[in-house]
Amino acid sequence: METRSNYKKLNAYIESKELVKCVYSLLENFPKHEQYALCDQLRRAVISIPSNIAEGMGRIFVKEQVHFLEIAFGSLMEVDAQLDIARELSYITEDEYEMVGNHIDIVASLLSGLRNKRLPQTTNH
Repeated sequence: METRSNYKKLNAYIESKELVKCVYSLLENFPKHEQYALCDQLRRAVISIPSNIAEGMGRIFVKEQVHFLEIAFGSLMEVDAQLDIARELSYITEDEYEMVGNHIDIVASLLSGLRNKRLPQTTNH
């Protein structure tokens, strides 16, 4: 069995932690009336990404690992949608949205690669 810290070496985990820091930084400028609504939802969704990567990599069976990577990807898409709404509400600027969007694209690519790496290879017969 792998040691408890092997997931910490994964680029998907490292980049998702950077995304958490980026989103938390943006949330500091949201209106106070959003602290227990959109802000809370964004915090839960973004922290779910590295958490599910870690949980998945702690599983023995590949099917379970992939399941948690898919949950992480779903949370990533939730963050993207919520930030799109925040942009439309003028809580973040277009530049901030693009900057965090670049982080989201990187994490999405890394999660997809990690998932595909764990799936059994199929052949066309």
